[in-house]
Amino acid sequence: MRGFVRIGAAVPPCGVVAVERNADETLALWRRAHEEGCAVVVFPELGLTAYTARDLFFDAHLHAEVERALGRLVEASRGLAPLALLGLPLRVGPSLYNVAVAVQGGRVLAVVPKSYLPTYREFEEARWFQPGTQVPPGSTARVLGEAVPFGTDVLLEADGVPDLVVGVEVCEDMWVQAPPSAAQVSAGATVCCNLSASNFTIGKAELRRLLARSLSDRGKCVYVYVAAGPGESSTDLAFDADAFVCEDGRELASSRRFARDGQLVSVDVDLELLVHERLQTTSFGACAAQAARPFRRVPFTAAAPAGALRRQVSPHPFIPGDPATLATRCWEVFEIQTNALATRMRATGISRLVLGVSGGLDSTHAALVAAGALDLLGLPRTNLLGVTMPGLGTTSGTRGNAERLARALDADFREVGVSEATHLVLSASEHAAARGTRGVDDLLARLREQPGLGDIALENVQARLRTLLLFTLANQACALVVGTGDLSEKALGWSTYTGDHISSYDVNAGVPKTLIQFVIRWVANERAATWSRGDPQALREVLFAILHTPISPELLPPDPTGEIAQLTEGTIGPYELHDFFLYHLVRHKRRPTKLLDLARVAFAGRYDDEALRKWLGVFLRRFFTNQFKRSCTPDGPKVGMVALSPRGDWRMPSDAQVGSWLAEVAAWRP
Repeated sequence: MRGFVRIGAAVPPCGVVAVERNADETLALWRRAHEEGCAVVVFPELGLTAYTARDLFFDAHLHAEVERALGRLVEASRGLAPLALLGLPLRVGPSLYNVAVAVQGGRVLAVVPKSYLPTYREFEEARWFQPGTQVPPGSTARVLGEAVPFGTDVLLEADGVPDLVVGVEVCEDMWVQAPPSAAQVSAGATVCCNLSASNFTIGKAELRRLLARSLSDRGKCVYVYVAAGPGESSTDLAFDADAFVCEDGRELASSRRFARDGQLVSVDVDLELLVHERLQTTSFGACAAQAARPFRRVPFTAAAPAGALRRQVSPHPFIPGDPATLATRCWEVFEIQTNALATRMRATGISRLVLGVSGGLDSTHAALVAAGALDLLGLPRTNLLGVTMPGLGTTSGTRGNAERLARALDADFREVGVSEATHLVLSASEHAAARGTRGVDDLLARLREQPGLGDIALENVQARLRTLLLFTLANQACALVVGTGDLSEKALGWSTYTGDHISSYDVNAGVPKTLIQFVIRWVANERAATWSRGDPQALREVLFAILHTPISPELLPPDPTGEIAQLTEGTIGPYELHDFFLYHLVRHKRRPTKLLDLARVAFAGRYDDEALRKWLGVFLRRFFTNQFKRSCTPDGPKVGMVALSPRGDWRMPSDAQVGSWLAEVAAWRP
């Protein structure tokens, strides 16, 4: 719960001018919000009377009923922790206003009037109410015998939670081109609440979310929206009980639309995330300074959320959960990569490509991208030379998949082994594994007898020889060497410096390992016919074979059955965890304890606390100590919001010390 507060959006059933009943329904949901640990709970516009009271808003008896009901709710609030925002009509002097009343701890804290009154189509609010824009700054109103701040210049600020600042607007205020919430966030509001009635027409739910998501994204804030519930008059309109909470451009939780019972949507919002986004997006601060206007700060007490974190945390943040969105994302990834590579080829005047194909995920993805770039430029696929370079650990399965892939793409293909050259280099350097051996067979036999001799030097010799070979072939053919390393490998430093770390252009640099698997699967399922040259089924089959192959650098000998013995995830940990840590560390600069808190929710039942602690330690240690590799990484296209190019998104000193991060991991107490 570090850095989170719980926000509630309440939709009680109502009766038109059934004020006492409406107050009872409001109080019932307020009590639920208290039990659930909400700091703030938001109710609908004019919820005590119903929005559709029309000319009864002028009725003196109704005003008296509203005052009595409000008094009862204020008294009941003495035993309730959440700050409540209640919608009602309020007479101030000679005028009537449509207002949100902030109540907590037996007091009315402030009153915010609706700024903009719709008078178009079915709306006629100016018939009854005065606009809040006419209220002078610094005004007060007498509510239940006390003078309280009244106006659109009010923000509610939580004691002891400095980042929880609440702004309030009412219904139509969200729909204008310069909503009050824009000024509120510029003045420091992190949670903007909209008390709405908003009758429903076809397509309106999507439009509400479009506006709220946009406001929360541009404002780096939470936007809470609550529409009128069941029971509003059906004379000419219908209402859908819509309520939802958006944070930084995405929807976190929503009500059941058209439900007939009372609903409370409660969700934990991440104030630390919002503060980080505002700090990182420097234009936000510049705009806030220019747009700032004075606001009165009214204090309230924020309840601390209790129990488990109440929000969904995706274990795969790079992968959209919606299948249609995922398909679009895969298409976009390919378009970015293929267009970027085609642009580089055109800029250099080079029309040929050389690629090391291993039969693994990354080189497969790069091969598909290279083929697509050639298609964009109208060049034959044979301008791509796929080179498989069997070494000491290459298995027949991956070697066969590499050739099948090249054939299915109609690329040129060549096999050049590096085992003999590896033995030569190891012998020349007097490596213990090669000392006294007469050839590759002797070397492999010794490695099987003494596996400990298969050290990093032996592994890296093969990677560097492969890179030397690729650049030599590229020079001969006047071609670019296409890199294969992905974003996850760059984060972890899982590459050989001056080996597979180097290329002419790094097409996979912005794509994490977890997403690459989905993109290849998308090609197999949706695009095999357009990517293949000949039999689409042949391409589909080899892609699925590659997807089912364990991730491995294949630099150490296979097991006695000829299968892959060196498993990457057994050494450095699960890629799904590392991609999770990468996303939240780089995208949102999460603290180690926050990373573990979120991972604990996202991977509940899959990894225990000690496994999460162990692999986060591995990730942080590798991430910090391998910055020197990222500092001289080749050019490559940015694909998503997380990127590690030293020329673009990520500028980190190679000498940064990881000690305090690891100490916080060790001290984590879930």
